[in-house]
Amino acid sequence: MIVGIDLGTTNSLVAYFSEEGPKIIPNRLGKNLTPSVVSIDEDNNVYVGETAIERRALYPDTVADTFKRSMGSGREFKLGAKKFSAEELSSLVLKTLKEDAESYLGEPVIEAVISVPAYFDNERRKATKRAGELAGFQVERIISEPTAAAIAYGLYEKSRNTRFLVFDLGGGTFDVSILELYENILEVRAVAGDNYLGGEDFTDVMEKLFLEKVQIDKEKLDGKTRSAVRRQAEQSKKNISGKTAVTMSCSIDGEVKEAEITYSQYARECENLLERIRKSVKRSISDAHLKVKDIDVVVLVGGATKLQVIREFVVRLFCKFPDITVNPDEAVALGAAIQAAMKERNQAVKEVILTDVCSFTLGTEVVVERSKGYFEAGHFCPIIERNTVIPASRTERFYTVYDDQTQLNIRVLQGESRFADNNLLLGELHIAVPKNKAGAESVDVTYTYDINSILEVEVFVLSTGVKKKQIIKGKDNEMTDQQIAERMEELAYLKIQPRDKEENKLLLLRGERLYEESTGDVRRQIEFYMRQFEEALNSHNEGKILDARESLRDILKEAEEELF
Repeated sequence: MIVGIDLGTTNSLVAYFSEEGPKIIPNRLGKNLTPSVVSIDEDNNVYVGETAIERRALYPDTVADTFKRSMGSGREFKLGAKKFSAEELSSLVLKTLKEDAESYLGEPVIEAVISVPAYFDNERRKATKRAGELAGFQVERIISEPTAAAIAYGLYEKSRNTRFLVFDLGGGTFDVSILELYENILEVRAVAGDNYLGGEDFTDVMEKLFLEKVQIDKEKLDGKTRSAVRRQAEQSKKNISGKTAVTMSCSIDGEVKEAEITYSQYARECENLLERIRKSVKRSISDAHLKVKDIDVVVLVGGATKLQVIREFVVRLFCKFPDITVNPDEAVALGAAIQAAMKERNQAVKEVILTDVCSFTLGTEVVVERSKGYFEAGHFCPIIERNTVIPASRTERFYTVYDDQTQLNIRVLQGESRFADNNLLLGELHIAVPKNKAGAESVDVTYTYDINSILEVEVFVLSTGVKKKQIIKGKDNEMTDQQIAERMEELAYLKIQPRDKEENKLLLLRGERLYEESTGDVRRQIEFYMRQFEEALNSHNEGKILDARESLRDILKEAEEELF
């Protein structure tokens, strides 16, 4: 069986295609969403999801989140004494989803379709594929999130030609994609977005407003207090929807700080973020050579689109109400599961041809003649323009610049700047040419780009017939199977927590946090019931454990309600 996975910045999900259609697979705690948060303790135990979030309140230096934003960047995250790349942390989340799927389905799960933001470049897409392989998956396909969402909404089953815009605002990334359906072809017309804009930024706004109102410098807070303020800001961001104001409070240095934040204040402070969203929307519509009125349907995807400030903005921008018939948190995972079923040739799924586009322009560095005999290097020549439907192949001819030139250097670049150095260097090819007068020798450079983000570069010398080809893997070359196996071996020391202990560990961590945040009788009650629960765990008596767990859960719920 092939599963579909939404590897998100804030939350991740795994889904499969059943006889009743696509279904989300619940995690070990019985929930559909698994927070994309990883924690590692001093004994190399790995905690993923809610358990890791609870550990952040107690051991903030051992926890990492929002690492999806750093995929393919080479950035390292320090958890305790050890360092991990974004790919390695993502692989731990994927490994947890894999275990959950295998437990739920009762069979090994090897193959997966994994979604990525449409605006992810080659390096980020390859990093996502590496993360899947490190987790033990055979990654069948990397699918763009908006395309997956469109499939989940059943837009490919509409009877008439339709143009629709997928507005995908997740926890850490924003994508806007315009797709067009005609007959059984679902074609991506244009994509745009921002890899550093998401729901977390709207939490930042709430956090900033609170700290300004209580006159506290965030830099002076310790890790635990920062974590507590962040948690309250996230909750207040959600609560303010549908209200005129919220009151946010947090204990700082033993004193409860409280501030009222009105919806109008919050919306005003979000304007800069909304303007960034507006620019991406305008760019995608322009690249598709359309106008706002040409869009038939607007689809909302991603948990952040539940915010009132976002939904009001979308209605103002498009002068129509968006389609929210599918849970925006689950749409991408469900679509990925349908795509997996298509790959399996499942008869229950209508076969549809999916086309995608190249998210960024691909080109090479050239010299430009500024005046007779004077050439200026460092300019960018596009070969495959952004939003070209893929697979695509384009050829450009280039000439020697000076007399007796013996070699041409083809720098393969990705980006939108007219200056080569401002774009991303993917790789280089060198090819010999015969000595001749300037401009007398020429080469044809062909870029071929496919739906799996594989770029083939071919250079052909016209005078000699010499041809040179190379698959571009980027400056951080894609890991070989052997390298992946070696890294998996290196990561083997990390001990993923056993499934049957996850609920108990989460409850104990939640109790530790609430004990620290409470005072007086509430604190004493928490301590009493935690001792009872720990004694029950030590007894290995399932009946006692169940009773003690329910009692502790009830008292913690009461404590949380008093605090929040």
